[in-house]
Amino acid sequence: MPSGQGTGTNPIHNKKPKKQHKEEDDEDKAFKAKQQADAKARAEMAAKAKGKGPLNAGQQGIKKSGKK
Repeated sequence: MPSGQGTGTNPIHNKKPKKQHKEEDDEDKAFKAKQQADAKARAEMAAKAKGKGPLNAGQQGIKKSGKK
């Protein structure tokens, strides 16, 4: 048997169908713009929080009692 015959490894038969290009309406554009704005705001907040120290600086971790 020639290689690729009957096993599904032939690249001619393994191609995925092309994506259909769909038109975007105003709602889709607004949604994408909102998503981008949210992502940008999230990145800015992360950069702002990155410069600060740990949030639990005064707690010294979890204290264990001597009892078992």
